[in-house]
Amino acid sequence: MKTIHITYFAALRDATGCAEETLMTEVMTAKALFHELTAKYRWPFSEAFIQVAINDRYRPADTLLKEGDSVVFIPPIAGG
Repeated sequence: MKTIHITYFAALRDATGCAEETLMTEVMTAKALFHELTAKYRWPFSEAFIQVAINDRYRPADTLLKEGDSVVFIPPIAGG
């Protein structure tokens, strides 16, 4: 188990009802964490459209997570 700090923006924040949380998880990658959170919150987003930042740097979804990492999932932003 590892502790991961997660920050949510835009539609993901709306879907979770919070801006951030700390989670204990056994998943190995950011992609697996996204799937775990999708199951928990029923997000309507595909991983293909989400960018991931780990410890303030954009990373591929298959990046391995470590104890204490900070993860941000960034959904597509629409504007006009």
